Amino acid sequence: MTHTARVALVGDRSPQVRSHARIPGLLDGLRERDGLDLDAYWIPTQDVADRTTLVGFDAIWVLPGSPYRSEAGALAAIRTAREDRIPLLGTCAGFQHVLLEYARNVAGLAAAGHAENAPGTLAADAVVVPLACSLVGHQGTIELTAGSLAEALIGAERSTERYQCDFGANPHHVELLRGHGLRFTGTDTDGEVRIAELPEHPFFLATLFQPELAGDGTRPHPLVRGLAAAAVAQAAGAY
Repeated sequence: MTHTARVALVGDRSPQVRSHARIPGLLDGLRERDGLDLDAYWIPTQDVADRTTLVGFDAIWVLPGSPYRSEAGALAAIRTAREDRIPLLGTCAGFQHVLLEYARNVAGLAAAGHAENAPGTLAADAVVVPLACSLVGHQGTIELTAGSLAEALIGAERSTERYQCDFGANPHHVELLRGHGLRFTGTDTDGEVRIAELPEHPFFLATLFQPELAGDGTRPHPLVRGLAAAAVAQAAGAY
């Protein structure tokens, strides 16, 4: 029996964001090629008041497009997925806000900030900072950790991925986050973190790159397919 999963697409939808324009084609590809039927709903960040906003969803996808209209809304969506064990994929800005949410609510860095959202954030508190070199329009190699969810889904030790961002993880806080249980399972060739996971969660994965931009937009990236499969499993009560 195939279950239709309800997926919350959390982000401020814009025709200017290429990843957003790819979503309908990706959903069609998941349905037609993989038999994974998703009932997807766009939810602007300012509409996520608390966990009650996302009751009944089988997965949450926090999409690119920063700065978000509501940092609080994006963080509430991520916290809901983490605490309620709802499958989550965070891409680009979603990755950045996963780090921010985890730093504030798990790692004890209450003043943790995002340098794009709050440029006045003290350097010691900035969990997300400007990249040394912009990755807008960049394509690069990702080294994947053996045994990780990302490596299992992609099926290889390396992958070439596309970016569209200017901000990433502050290296000074990576060990703090890692020490509190966030696992970094993908790096670029310089060792900068590009993928984060929660191993004890059914599906909790975030990438600085944008898997939405892979290929021609008709064949969903393995990580997108992984989220869809997790959503369908959630809808079937497998978790």
